[in-house]
Amino acid sequence: MKTWDVVIVGAGAAGLFCAGVAGQRGLKVLVIDHSDKIAEKIRISGGGRCNFTNRWLDASSPQKHFLGQNPHFCRSALSRYTPQDFIDLVQKHGIAFHEKHKGQLFCDHSAEDIIRMLLAECEAGGVEIRSGCSVKSVQTPTAAETTYTLETSHGLVQTASLVVATGGLSIPKIGASDWGYRIASQFQLRLVERRPGLVPLTFDGAAWQPYAALAGLALPVAIETGEKKNRMRFDEDLLFTHRGLSGPGVLQISSYWQEGTPIHLNLAPEVHLPERLQEAKLRSKKLLANELASLVPSRLAEAWVSQDPALQRTAAEVPDKALNKLAEALSHWSLTPTGSEGYKKAEVTLGGVDTRELSSQTMESKQAGLYFIGEVVDVTGWLGGYNFQWAWASAHACAQALPARDKS
Repeated sequence: MKTWDVVIVGAGAAGLFCAGVAGQRGLKVLVIDHSDKIAEKIRISGGGRCNFTNRWLDASSPQKHFLGQNPHFCRSALSRYTPQDFIDLVQKHGIAFHEKHKGQLFCDHSAEDIIRMLLAECEAGGVEIRSGCSVKSVQTPTAAETTYTLETSHGLVQTASLVVATGGLSIPKIGASDWGYRIASQFQLRLVERRPGLVPLTFDGAAWQPYAALAGLALPVAIETGEKKNRMRFDEDLLFTHRGLSGPGVLQISSYWQEGTPIHLNLAPEVHLPERLQEAKLRSKKLLANELASLVPSRLAEAWVSQDPALQRTAAEVPDKALNKLAEALSHWSLTPTGSEGYKKAEVTLGGVDTRELSSQTMESKQAGLYFIGEVVDVTGWLGGYNFQWAWASAHACAQALPARDKS
């Protein structure tokens, strides 16, 4: 049976990066992944170009961009391994990139560039990677034996340090697994309830029928949910779908939305609709639908006007009450999702291993020698590269803390 300084389960962003850093520290590292094709979530991210970090991340106030029962937990790792640190690594490997929107950095060419970079870093550290290898059981160290024994489909493995980097439940078709949560439970570590995050929201079929025809329409909106101090707002794009709403704004708000509560939308956030519609009434002989189409997308204008006969006339003929009602409906559209598209379309998993069970400095759990990094932990970032930066930062913190090989 072969013994390693560290075994990392999960060959995604966090696992591969942790392996490369640890290996280059001189540790003997094995990475195990049950999938035949590793790093698939990196490969499909950012439309295939990998939004690998975000320049806007503020490590001094991580709660601004991260969720969890204790958002401050991520401050230590994020402040010690910053977006600029990862950018430096990307530049060292000659990967061309660009800033797309609100600090979001993407590869110019392909997400494969990031995967090749991580594999090159692993190679530089002498890391062994076993794909298509499942872990059947983990045997707890005893007082007499300080190593973990893993029964894998490729045989038994021993290690002094076990790192869980198995991610969450999102996108099961590319190999998502609950293995990390099961290992946490095996060692009596608390878990925070999991649910899909950064996910499209869905609505009752009959109630959504008037809007289903808008599928494919995208527009900038202001979107909110929550009450008082828990109220959250994003100014982002919205996308209508056949079953509900998607787009960056909805994905962002979905992580804050609670089942049974409404979301609030301003479909024309840059326009004062009551004033503009009254102006149209005073000067225009066009149909109201045509006037409204100069303020919001024409398909959206037609969908709203078609629901009220009082609006299906020239702007001058529409009663003030109907105009005000229309402006209110478009500026303060409140609707309650019936659910979401679930893990199959969620970009992340909210919840996970309770941060109270982990060291924010090292990512080691209360079970000595057992570490958790990346998405498996109850730390979830906003859309736009924040979750990748958490993967890099938590992996780096762990890799630097792993005990060096005993050469005695």
